[in-house]
Amino acid sequence: MAHPRLFRMSFASIYPLYVTKVERKGRSTEELDQVITWLTGYDEAGLEKAIADEVDLETFFEQAPAMNPNAALITGVICGYRVEDIEDPLMQKIRWMDKLVDEVARGKKMTSILRGAPTPAPAA
Repeated sequence: MAHPRLFRMSFASIYPLYVTKVERKGRSTEELDQVITWLTGYDEAGLEKAIADEVDLETFFEQAPAMNPNAALITGVICGYRVEDIEDPLMQKIRWMDKLVDEVARGKKMTSILRGAPTPAPAA
């Protein structure tokens, strides 16, 4: 499978599409950021830097502070592929993120999206 074009896409170009998708369905940017930080270990400043630096998806995931060990619990179909069956590790990470964003947009409960992880209280 040839995916270099997708791998070279910038996170900054994809993030606004995610924001539009979740907001159109009545969900918030904070919820979007929560699932991305859960998956990757980035904090808010790290996400902002990745967007500002226009890092590509390959770099975004290479520099991810800590991929969540429960990411392997993400299952289902995205773009016609079962995410648990994707062999390329980078493509699987990208599709995990897509799947989480879809779940936010569909209105799933955050504890379910985060695979049972407790939902942290919003910062005061």
